[in-house]
Amino acid sequence: MPRANTRVASRNRRKKVLKAAKGYWGRRSKLLEAAYDATKKAGQYAYRDRKVKKRKFRELWIIRINAAARLNGLSYSEFMHKLSLKNIELDRKVLASMAVEDPMGFAKLVESVK
Repeated sequence: MPRANTRVASRNRRKKVLKAAKGYWGRRSKLLEAAYDATKKAGQYAYRDRKVKKRKFRELWIIRINAAARLNGLSYSEFMHKLSLKNIELDRKVLASMAVEDPMGFAKLVESVK
């Protein structure tokens, strides 16, 4: 029985790694071992940063809401507390976009909860 080899599979596996490392600097895009390490690390960063991205956006929304609320005479924490007391259920993403795109509407909202 002839000996089976894995030449095609191994070449495809290596090509896949080098294709993923395309655009990396220096030997990281040329040599297999360096490319493998670089793509593995890049995958770890990508996985981690998909979670971090959500945190960063929430931080940004809170900063925007705080700035807009302070222009209208309330701090962020006071504003959010008074919203919850009035049972106004707007999330931070909506409030932040409202603060940026519709400052007059945001000011009316602040006045309604004061």
